[in-house]
Amino acid sequence: MEFTPVLRSEWLKIRTLRSLPGALLALFAATTAFSALAGVSDASDPGFDPLFTSLSGVLPGQIAAISFGALAVSSEFHQGALRLSLAAVPRRGRWFAAKAAVIAVPALLTGLVTALAALLVGRAGLGPAAGALSTGEQTRGVLGCGVYLMLMALFAAGVAALLRSGVATLSLLVPFILVVSFVIGDATGTVADFLPDKAGQLVLRETYDGTLGPWSGLAVTTLWTAAALLAGAWSVRRRDA
Repeated sequence: MEFTPVLRSEWLKIRTLRSLPGALLALFAATTAFSALAGVSDASDPGFDPLFTSLSGVLPGQIAAISFGALAVSSEFHQGALRLSLAAVPRRGRWFAAKAAVIAVPALLTGLVTALAALLVGRAGLGPAAGALSTGEQTRGVLGCGVYLMLMALFAAGVAALLRSGVATLSLLVPFILVVSFVIGDATGTVADFLPDKAGQLVLRETYDGTLGPWSGLAVTTLWTAAALLAGAWSVRRRDA
C-alpha cells in the first residue's frame, strides 16, 4: 500500500477516536487558562521573565499533548486493533511512520494556535510589564512552543509503542514531567538542562543561563524524541501484534 492511503486511514482514526480531539482541546483550554492566571500574577520578582510567564500555561498544558501522543498509539493495542492495522499495512515501518505523522501535524498546529492564544492572554494580564518583549522574542516563543508540544506528543507516542500501554506511558511520563524533573533539577544542577522537558522549555524564556540556548535546547528535546520513536519502531517491528 502506498504511503498516502496509509496516512488517510491513520488520520481517520485520529478524527474518530473522541478522546484524541478532546486531548487537543484540553491542551488549548488548559494552556490558555493557566497563562491567563499567570499573567495577572505579581511581576515584581527580580527573576521575572515576561515571555515565560505569558507561556507558562504550557507546563500543565503539555500533559494533554503527552496524553494525545500516548493514546493515539496505545489505542492500537486494544482488542486486536494493531493486527487489523498490520493486515492492511504489512510494512510495519511504513505504518508507524504514518502514525507518527498524523500525531505530529495536529499537535504542531494546535500547539501553534495555543501558544499564540496563551501569549496574547498572558500579555494582556501582564500589561506594561510585557512591553519590553520584542517581536522576535515573541515569534520565537510561539514557534518554539508549538514545536515543543509536538515533540512531547511524539516522545509519548514512541514510549507508548515501546511499552504497549497508554496507562503505563502516562504513569511514567506525567510524574516525571511534573515532579521528578524538578527534583532532579534541584539536585543535579546543569545535568537537568538536558532532560527532554527542561531542555525544550528554554525556547519559552526571554533570558536563559546555562549550557543550552533556546534552539539548542529544542534540539536536545528532538534527540530524545527521535530516540523514543526509534525504540517504538523497533518494538513494533520485532514484537508480535
